[in-house]
Order: sequence, then C-alpha cells, then structure tokens
Amino acid sequence: MRRVLVVLAVVVAHALVGLAAPAAASGRASVRDAAEPAGRVALIGVPGLHWDDLTPGDTPNLWELAGQSAIGSLSVRTVGSVTCPYDGWLTVSAGTRSAVGYACGAPPVPRQAGEGAVIPHYRYLIDVAGQQEAGTLGETLKAAGRCSIAIGPGAALALADRQGAVARYHDSPLRVRSTDLARCPLVAMDVDDLIEPYLARAGGRLPRVPDELPAAERRDALRLADAKAGALLSVLPPDTTVLLAGLSDHGSVPHLRVAAMRAPDAQGRLLGAASTHREDISIITDFTATVLSELGVPVPATVVGTPLKAGSAGASIAELRRDDATAQAIRSVKGGYFTVMAVLQVSFYLVAFLLLRRRKGLSPVRVAAVALAALPVSSYLVNLLPWSGLPQLVGGVLAWTAAVTLLAFAGPWRRRPLGPLAVVAGVTALTLAGDLLTGTTLQLNSVMGYGADVGARYYGLGNIPFALLATGTLLAATVIAHRWPGRVGVGAIVALGAFAMVLGGSGLGSDFGGVIAFVPGIAVTALILSGRRVSLVKLGAFCAAGGVIVMGFAWLNYLRPPREQSHLGRFVGQVLTGEAFDVIWRKLHAMLATLLSPNLMPIVIAAAAFLVYAILRPEQASAGVVPAAFEHSPALRAGLIGTLVSGVIGMLVNDSGAAVLSMALALAVPLLLATGIGALPRPRRASVPGVGEQLAGVAK
Repeated sequence: MRRVLVVLAVVVAHALVGLAAPAAASGRASVRDAAEPAGRVALIGVPGLHWDDLTPGDTPNLWELAGQSAIGSLSVRTVGSVTCPYDGWLTVSAGTRSAVGYACGAPPVPRQAGEGAVIPHYRYLIDVAGQQEAGTLGETLKAAGRCSIAIGPGAALALADRQGAVARYHDSPLRVRSTDLARCPLVAMDVDDLIEPYLARAGGRLPRVPDELPAAERRDALRLADAKAGALLSVLPPDTTVLLAGLSDHGSVPHLRVAAMRAPDAQGRLLGAASTHREDISIITDFTATVLSELGVPVPATVVGTPLKAGSAGASIAELRRDDATAQAIRSVKGGYFTVMAVLQVSFYLVAFLLLRRRKGLSPVRVAAVALAALPVSSYLVNLLPWSGLPQLVGGVLAWTAAVTLLAFAGPWRRRPLGPLAVVAGVTALTLAGDLLTGTTLQLNSVMGYGADVGARYYGLGNIPFALLATGTLLAATVIAHRWPGRVGVGAIVALGAFAMVLGGSGLGSDFGGVIAFVPGIAVTALILSGRRVSLVKLGAFCAAGGVIVMGFAWLNYLRPPREQSHLGRFVGQVLTGEAFDVIWRKLHAMLATLLSPNLMPIVIAAAAFLVYAILRPEQASAGVVPAAFEHSPALRAGLIGTLVSGVIGMLVNDSGAAVLSMALALAVPLLLATGIGALPRPRRASVPGVGEQLAGVAK
C-alpha cells in the first residue's frame, strides 16, 4: 500500500509541475522586489544512500539529479564509528559532529502545531545529552529572517530552533504548496524510505550487522526513496540549488555516501570542501555551511564545516564507487595486516634470539630485519600502484617491501653497517615528507594511514605516519651525524628534525600531539650527541616547549577565517570556550583503550624486552649485536634514545596511544639489529698452509 501511495504521489506531482513552475516564477519576482535573497536551496537527505545505489533503472530521479550536479563522496561520521539518521540530521542542525548519546535510529516524529511542528523532548539534547550546538542552523535562519520548510522528521530536526520548533512542517512533499516554495528560500526533506526497513528489522535502531536487507528488498526501498525525492524535485523552482546527501550509515560498517550539488557551472565536476582539503570528499557539517552561504546568511563560528565547492571536471559515479570499494578493501585487510605485523615482529625476535646467541644465521637475520623495517613504508608506497582489489594490494605491499630491501643491499653502502639503516630510514622519511608536500594521497586509504569512510582524518599527518616520520628522520639524521660528528652532526639532527616537525605541525600535517612528542626527541638526541646530560627536568622542559610550539601553530591557524581553520585552530577556540576538556578527556579514553590492543602491545612488549635483554645480557641475547652497533656508531645510540622518547611521549599525548610507540619500535629496533650484525667483527678463516709450511711441519 505504501508503495502505491508513493507512486501515485509522483504522478500527481508531475501533473502539477506545469502549474507550480509559473506560480513559483511569479513568487520569485515578488520576493526579489521585497529585497529578499535570490538564492534558493533544497536539501534532500537520503540516509543510507551510497553511489552503488544509483542506477538509471531503479533511481531515475536521483540518477538524473547526479548527472546535472557536482558529485563527490560524503563521510558521514559524527561521534561514533557509524552514524544513525538521528545523529546525521542532528549534525546538520548543530554544524558540528553531534550524537544523541545512545544506540540510535530515526529522528523523533514532530508534533504538528499549526503550520509548524515541535520536536518532543528536544531540550534533552541540550540539557542532558550535552549537545550544546543543537539548533544552530534553525536559530541562525530565524535570526536572519529566512523562511524555511521542513518535510519529514529528519528535516524538522535539522531546521528546528533551540526549543525544537519549526515554523513550517509537512510530512510529505505533496503537501508543499507552490506558494510556499516561492516564499521560502529553503526547503529540507528527509527521505527515510531507504533506511526505514533497516531500522524496522533492528527494533528501531541501526543494525549491528553490515547489511541487514537482501539486495532485492534494498532495491524496492530505493525505488520508494527515488519516487519521494522525485516528487519534490519536480516542483522546485528552476533556480534552486539542490543538495543531495546520504546522511547516515545503514549498518555496522561505515561507507562513503552520496554527496551532490546541482548549481550553475557545477555539472560534471567533483564535489569537495575546504574542511577535508579534498576536492572529492565532504562531511555532513559542510551542508550546514552551504545552506547558510547559499542563502546569504553569515555562518556562525561554531560551524566546523565549510561551503561545498565544485572542483575539477571529469567526475564520474564509477570513480566514486571505486573510492568506496577501495576504502572497504582497506578496512577488510587493516585488522589482519596489524595482526600479521605483530606475529612477524614477535616471531622475528624469537628466531633472532635463538640464532644470534649461537652466532648462526647472521646474514639471514640481517636481511629479515631490514625487510621487516621496510614493511611499514611499503603500505604507503603501494598507493603509487593502480591496485583495485585485495590480491593486488597485498601483492603490491610485498613487492615494495622486496624492492626497498633490495635497494638497502644493492649499492656500495651495503658493505657499511649503517648502510641498510640509512636506506630504509631515508626512504620512510622521504616518502612521508613527500606525501605531506603533495596532498597526502599515499596516507589516504592505506592500511597504516587513514580512511575517509572512518572519518577520523582526511588530510595531514596521522598518528602512525607521525611515528614513522619521526623515527625515520631521527635515524637518517644520525647517519649524517655518524659521518660528520660534532657540530655538523648536531646541526643535521636539529635541521632535519625541525623540518619534519614544521611539516607535521603546519597546515600540511595538522598534527597536534606529534609536535609535542617530536620536540623532546630532537632535543634529547642533540644533547646526547653534544655530550651533555639529560635530566627529567630538561625532559619536562622539552615537552613543555613542544606544547608551546604546537599551540603557536594552532594560534596562527585560529587567526585564519573559520572556514579555513583546521582542527588545530578549532582547538584554540575550544580552549577559549571551555570545550577543550571534553576533547582531551575523549582522547585520553581512546589512548588508554589502545593499551589493551592485541595487535599493538605484543610489538611493544617483544621489541622492548628484546632490546633491554640485548643491552643487559648482550652475549646471551644477541651475540653482542646491540653493543656492537652502539660501539660502531655512538650517534645511533643517541638517535635510538631520541626515538624512544618521542615514541613514549607520542603514545601518551595521542589518541592512537600504543600504535605510536609500537610503530616507532617496529622500524627502529630491527634496523638497530641489522646495524649491529653488520658491525660485528667477522671471524677469521683458518689459512691453508703453504707448501713450505707443510714441509717444515713434516721435518719437525
């Protein structure tokens, strides 16, 4: 019955389009005469919609809209790992990531009140759930005198003021009159037909499985959603900027969703925003900023999104589908990748312990150590290859690991103990520095980087890449300090470290905790190389200096216009408004959770235990390879200590916690062992007696 009603609604809407358009045009003229803004906006939210859903046959209206629009991927993350429709629409309302605070489903159904409606128990969001910015969009529109129409519960939530009231509300697009559309420059509609079957099967909540519906049932739901969207599209005034957003997830796995904007000169272009620094990715709060900007209303400083922007030409739905498929491939392998890394690291230390104490297999252990250290950077380099599936991804990572390992042992540097270390550390540091300078295309959708579907970061330096950049930079700089000891070496440590630190803390890296951790690592390494003593007081001062430096970066970012700020600048604003404590507390909880990770902590424990035992009992643990490495290069000892300082502090000040220290150790300790093996004195072979010596021996 519901399907029949929706189909009939579409037929009626198309029949009325001929009448609605002239009336709307007349209304537009009168509105302009009344000095109202010419801009008109329609926000159509279809929770659960992603690009795989759009086809000419099943969704003709949405397919046509996408063909007339700039298109991109929408990352719908709010607070949790997945986003329900309630949280998605609430985020549009607040202009900042928001959540109702418990397992959620659909927005509440408003109570009709004259032409408008009131959302039941709305103040709960502000007074109890702590969503202080809820109602920002509605209040801003009301203060600016902008008329708006909400269609459906989610749209009412988005446009409600801080008391939960909307001035004009309809439960169906068929109830919207053409005079309303002419008089009100903003209409928002919640198309819940796609997400409703998912919520119904899970008791009104977002399902805890990836895909609750069979493909056939999802297609039926899509047809209903397309029909409802088409009913509104058919009666909109022609000059309306249309925004389409898939505002939520549909199950337990996040996906990239649909984002489209039909506007002049936007057709066929990519759609992104300055908030993500990507021309093909946007976030929910960008729609809040776009609505206000299109209506000529100043965007409040609390709105963290920025107006959507049409980018390069040549956008295609097929490419956006591949982007989500890539993100899902990374998601499917990421957990296993870190498990394999943990197993390889622990197994390596066990085998190395058994072989080195007997002075057997030194060369294979050295090669294995270098290959193990080359594995992290290979997870980024693989994105230079056109991989399209899991087999190609795994094969590409292994191929890059082999290539870096071969390079480490290919040139004349292989004869020097520090040669392989210099190659792997240098490649790691240069790869990540180059990635920052070129837009972080290697870190996005990489197993040791970040994914847009997760929504934690879209650009800059992630926590694990920070650990690798800091470690690679310090180790590579110590090779220079080994070659040119004294002031030149210390200067190299400071210069390269400062360069990497600026990359991380500036707008290119936008890394907060990394700078705090990197400053002590650089300072400790430089002090040890200078022959000076490192005390806890000095270490604390270095940490404070790191905090001051990163706050300097943040303050400079805060001075920029709100729409150009990164999370560094927004943190300054949160400090000034008193919201920073909640952010710090949330990150502390996340950091503590990583200490129980079965993939990360084994790497930390195994590497630390091996390192300590190899130093305290060198002959028993590793045939003295660690003391041999330090004796060969005192600069390496300084670099390793600096790396450990950065890793430990980075673990404490970043929400990734143990991931920072584990990756620093995963790169540094194997390279230390490889250097030590190369520095061990080679046993002399017994010489074969010459003929004269043999005769002399016989005579004796």
